[in-house]
Amino acid sequence: MSIIPWKMVVIPCLKVPQRHAQLYRKYLQSQGVLDRKYTAQKHSDGTVTLPVIASVLAQLDLVALTKHVAQDSFCEIVDIQAPSLSKKEKVQSFHKRLIETAQSLLISKREKWNEDLERDIPSRWQCHGDLVLFSEGCFSNAIWKEIGSEFWTAVAQTLGVKRLAQIKKISQDGYRTPIVTMLLGDSSYVTHIDNHIRYEFDVTKCMFSSGNITEKLRIASFDCSGETVVDLYAGIGYFTLPYLVHAKASHVHACEWNPDAVKALQRNLQINGVSDRCTVHQGDNRQLPLRDLADRVNLGLIPSSEEGWPVACHLLKRDTGGMLHIHQNVTTPLHHEPPEHSSAIDVEKGSSMEESSPRIQRDMQVWTAWASDTARRICTLLSDITGSKWRTNIKHIEHVKTYAPHISHIVLDLECKPL
Repeated sequence: MSIIPWKMVVIPCLKVPQRHAQLYRKYLQSQGVLDRKYTAQKHSDGTVTLPVIASVLAQLDLVALTKHVAQDSFCEIVDIQAPSLSKKEKVQSFHKRLIETAQSLLISKREKWNEDLERDIPSRWQCHGDLVLFSEGCFSNAIWKEIGSEFWTAVAQTLGVKRLAQIKKISQDGYRTPIVTMLLGDSSYVTHIDNHIRYEFDVTKCMFSSGNITEKLRIASFDCSGETVVDLYAGIGYFTLPYLVHAKASHVHACEWNPDAVKALQRNLQINGVSDRCTVHQGDNRQLPLRDLADRVNLGLIPSSEEGWPVACHLLKRDTGGMLHIHQNVTTPLHHEPPEHSSAIDVEKGSSMEESSPRIQRDMQVWTAWASDTARRICTLLSDITGSKWRTNIKHIEHVKTYAPHISHIVLDLECKPL
């Protein structure tokens, strides 16, 4: 009997320096070259390999690519053994298994399976350690509650976790407290690790947006050494911690008015070893007594952080100015959809509009119009507050995620300088 040797699956990848990997990844994704079926891999030599689609390799001009993304870097095409499937591919696989689990359980109980029940099975969720958090709009059929713990135990086993919870909606208590029901398990306290930062919080009391991961990674790439940063909407430390742990800010003033979030924030500062470089201000940031001290202010509130603009202007250093990172949900025209993936306009390097699809170009035009109006209004605010003239400069516009149909969550990096 002959033995057929195992054949290694090999895929093409772009090998780049780790410190520039996120920039290369986003550019490849915007050009439709990134193979999103597989994950990127870090290597011991300080490089990262980014999977690319073999059929479009001929389109890659490596010299032009390096010049566009990061002139002081390098890149090369290499073939490697196929890495792990991407998170999206894994979720799709788990979605199919969830359907099979539910269908099998119902049939065993002599219940009929139909398309409505299949559509009621979630295709995405948040995972926090051994707890999976489902969003509203799934498991709405009464039959799941009728089966009860047997069904939830089967779901947990399929997903490889011990606890299940579902968020129904966000309360209008001013704190954006999530209304969460525990489906399986008693404790709602979880641990979540992002980019080597540990977050601990109670899912029934504090929000955690997994969709902001690209912005957290972007902040982690900043060099804030020697800077004083103010985070006006700190939450449990979504952006405060990347500023401290990775961007190496000298000091961060973190503002938060939700008492439960403040407790989690203080705990997270401690467990990540950066509490000595952060001052937590509990309460309404509009009452913040600080003035004239910030090199950088983060305004990470959506749908709009506009109420915090005057506060941010008071905080900037009067003699040197600084940078504002202004978050906003921007509505795009109804005749086209917002971009599915993260996009960016980098004013220093030149807009990426010319290399984007017409659809993305139109979206970027909407974002740029909002950014220009915001820059003008911030400039006026600064002049009114300080009594002197200022100039504002749009440095970058980042698309974080699609928040809802035709609504994009973007961040404006606005440089503010006194004249």
